[in-house]
Amino acid sequence: MWTTTSGLSGRPLRTSITFAAVVGFSLFGYNQGMMAGLLNGDEFVKAFPILAMPDNPTGSEKHYIDVIRGAVTSCYELGCFFGALFSMFFGDRLGRTRIICLGASTLIVGALITTVCYTGHWEVGQFVVGRVVSGIGNGLNTATIPVWQSECSGAHNRGFLVCFEGAMIAGGTFIAYWVVFGLSHVDMSVQWRFPVALQILFALIVAAGALMLPDSPSWFAKRGHDKEACEVLGKLKGVSPDSDEVLRDFNFLKTDIESSKNTQSNWKTVFTFGKTQEFQRLLIGCSGQFFQQFTGCNAAIYYSTLLFQENLGMEKYLSLIMGGVFATVYALATIPSFFMIEKIGRRNLYLIGFLGQGLSFVITFACLIKETEENSKGAAVGIFLFITFFAFTLLPLPWIYPPEINPLRTRTVGASASTCTNWICNFAVVMFTPLFAGQSPWGVYLFFALFNFVGLIFGFFFYVETAGRELEEVDIVYARAHVEGKMPWRVANSLPKLSFEEITQQSRELGLDTNDHGVHEKNELGLSSSDSDHKTEEVQEK
Repeated sequence: MWTTTSGLSGRPLRTSITFAAVVGFSLFGYNQGMMAGLLNGDEFVKAFPILAMPDNPTGSEKHYIDVIRGAVTSCYELGCFFGALFSMFFGDRLGRTRIICLGASTLIVGALITTVCYTGHWEVGQFVVGRVVSGIGNGLNTATIPVWQSECSGAHNRGFLVCFEGAMIAGGTFIAYWVVFGLSHVDMSVQWRFPVALQILFALIVAAGALMLPDSPSWFAKRGHDKEACEVLGKLKGVSPDSDEVLRDFNFLKTDIESSKNTQSNWKTVFTFGKTQEFQRLLIGCSGQFFQQFTGCNAAIYYSTLLFQENLGMEKYLSLIMGGVFATVYALATIPSFFMIEKIGRRNLYLIGFLGQGLSFVITFACLIKETEENSKGAAVGIFLFITFFAFTLLPLPWIYPPEINPLRTRTVGASASTCTNWICNFAVVMFTPLFAGQSPWGVYLFFALFNFVGLIFGFFFYVETAGRELEEVDIVYARAHVEGKMPWRVANSLPKLSFEEITQQSRELGLDTNDHGVHEKNELGLSSSDSDHKTEEVQEK
């Protein structure tokens, strides 16, 4: 069994897991920044002449090249989508660390194919195949790493850690932009081969972490390996596996697992409706990932240097510098989310993000309607404002919200569905952005601005505040909204923070199955020493 901790325990072990997790997520951002720089590189265009834009292209030539650019860039997201699908169906069977190791290994294979592709014969095809394979590996990782990290972390810092992962997406973009810029003056194919190959270093760190660190206690307990679950719990906490603290957490864990077994987590359950509103909550969780993409983030990130050069009329060298500054602002702007995610709350940050991003793109498209040098500067300001608002709002929120908004019985399905929504929408946006921008340099920003305002209206009426609440309280919010005929966000705003006993009482009054939430069992297991003694005997027998 994968219980190895490489001699680590307590905080060093948890820190090592976090390090492996954030390096894995940085690969997501690294690819975004890498392609943004490569599409504008002299040696890259020389190696793939089909991607070169002529000085005075005809309408049909420009349309054709925009299609090819979009396909070469977005094929990575298509691979990520299928990787996430594989994780949805086989993740629980194989385990967290095995999936992560498989994902990192697959990404290495794809990066090697892309790096060593030879030019002169089907070079774009080789590059696309490598990107799709790399995408499959990244899809496996992005669907699994947050689950692994959250199951190995305490409840008090899960929101912070997910924000940290989001920051590392921006950190990966930052590294890639400046690596590409640093090599932009090299007159050899290393100008684009080295940035592509550098992904392998990140992937090797992730693979080593998955091999040298343990799988999550939740996965061991779910597979019936109780002894291993207690062993890993003890190592994570830095205490003996048979300590009271470990046994208490193990009891909570087994209660949640047993209650979820009583209500099979599948797509049929999603459509049962009723007081817990499974289907509505799944759609709300997916909507965050939908709006993250269709409000324009990856249009700005993947094509920033092209947008600076072709849409804003900047010289090529200046556009590369602006791309690096853009990535730096993006990375720095993630820092406020660490402090705001719990204090301001998920719902308020969503609304701030939609409004700020929408107004930013209004500035950009308004400046581009009449193309002048001064207006181009104003348009650049709008793009920088957009990425600032995005970095501390809609970058981390869609990864945090689905596990919190979905009930226990459909939490795995809901989280997986939201991840798949992210990748398929990501593919669509990255594919059509160069086409749309080529036809209307200002219209593409108007399109994204309107989606931000739609998101603002949708979020105001449908997003429920989950910050500071137990996950069982969210079930109560939706049940009360169903019974009282109110909007869930209104119920959440008026409902005070509930104690453990109040959660149990209101669940019974509303006719919710307390076994589904594990509330009653948790109360008994947490307070009854006889249960702990009984569980100790079971673990020792195993």
